[in-house]
Amino acid sequence: MDFAYDARTEELREKLLAFMDEHVHPAETVAEEQRALLASPWDTPPVVEELKAEAKRQGLWNLFLPDAEYGAGLTNLQYAPLAEITGRSPQLAPTALNCAAPDTGNMELLAQFGDEAQKKQWLEPLLSGEIRSAFAMTEPEVASSDATNIETRIRRDGDDYVVDGRKWFISGAMNPDCRIFIVMGKTDPDGPDLRRQQSMILVPRDTPGVEVRRAMRVYGYEDHYHGGHAEVIFDGVRVPAANIVGEEGGGFAIAQARLGPGRIHHCMRLIGMAERAVELMCRRAVSRTAFGKTLAQQGVMQNWIADARVTIEQLRLLVLKTAWLMDTVGNRGAHTEIQAIKIATPRAVVDIIDKAVQAHGAGGVSQDTPLAELWAAARTLKLADGPDEVHQRSLARRELKKYL
Repeated sequence: MDFAYDARTEELREKLLAFMDEHVHPAETVAEEQRALLASPWDTPPVVEELKAEAKRQGLWNLFLPDAEYGAGLTNLQYAPLAEITGRSPQLAPTALNCAAPDTGNMELLAQFGDEAQKKQWLEPLLSGEIRSAFAMTEPEVASSDATNIETRIRRDGDDYVVDGRKWFISGAMNPDCRIFIVMGKTDPDGPDLRRQQSMILVPRDTPGVEVRRAMRVYGYEDHYHGGHAEVIFDGVRVPAANIVGEEGGGFAIAQARLGPGRIHHCMRLIGMAERAVELMCRRAVSRTAFGKTLAQQGVMQNWIADARVTIEQLRLLVLKTAWLMDTVGNRGAHTEIQAIKIATPRAVVDIIDKAVQAHGAGGVSQDTPLAELWAAARTLKLADGPDEVHQRSLARRELKKYL
């Protein structure tokens, strides 16, 4: 395994680092100021559109898609260090590069499983950044970490399907530019194979019966830049049968294919979030005095900074190994490593950000630094794409099989 960055990765890293310094970080304050003046908090601040235009101009667009027909054609190993850089400003940078969830997973899904008509209608405008999208799987009434529990019904009726169900924490749904939902539900709820009961279907937002009921707060944050996390009701929603993605009964397999890359993308960005936290902690440590010494001279602060650096280097190596395996043996061959980074990265990054919050005192939990929002985002990723305990259970079973 050679993790040295190749020439293309180095070139893109340099461009992206400059883009972050010259455009993204200065826009963080501007975006908040502009949002306060918008008619709706869910509208996009003008500076975000300016960032998107500049990213397109510089060729920093759709970097996440390995398929050169639709994206930059980068391998996971090439994309990993770029995603890490965007994690330093997780609210703005991924959106600016059209590399933000849930659109990334939805574009991958449509590119892999969509038919030509679906790609033309929905994938192309997503790739160009003209619209946004949402992925509607999670439900409040069932343990959605087990996708076989999903209760939303997708019922065939002549040339249409009718969708009925209640979803929540549907990322992106509050954004007025969100035009399409990819909905997971059961087309064969009584089928003998629990993993063939589900299907995916495309539901345009403006279809009668679709109600975006409310935004779900995450530790008090509404996550405006990602379009929020909404409760959505589908009440007798009728769409053409042609809107089914892939084949009827293929929803579970499609969901698993979608979540693999999503998990590694989250972990890449988490490392960038940890780097931002360490930078802020170090700047604070050298500038703040307590009990006659700077914080940087205090032993406890030195321990926090050293431990954070060791942890970040360990996580980065594990994520790079996982990316390399995904490129060489596929997502199934990298299953153990994907689960390992999904368990290890959010857990460790939450602790690093927490130490940075502590170093800033009351300021660390306030709106005057990005740390509180970074902590909330990292903590949420211990749940998103499957809670830690589900991955631990699966990984442990795989380990124990060797001894049975």
